[in-house]
Amino acid sequence: MERIVVDPKVHFGKPCVAGTRIPVQSVLELLGEGLTFEEIIQDYYPELTVEDIRACMRYAIALVAADEIHLAVASS
Repeated sequence: MERIVVDPKVHFGKPCVAGTRIPVQSVLELLGEGLTFEEIIQDYYPELTVEDIRACMRYAIALVAADEIHLAVASS
């Protein structure tokens, strides 16, 4: 997780890729839109590496794994 940092002075303390001001959330949103790692790097963030993007995904997975998530049960 050394590729992801939280600095209260950068993006209000949101997690960012180390050495950049690129929020993890922005990278995850692009992945959610179906962009490939290569498209993200080429079209949006040329300073990122494939490993940076993987680190964003690992960070999100770690957050979900650490939190207790309560989903509302849909009524029939």
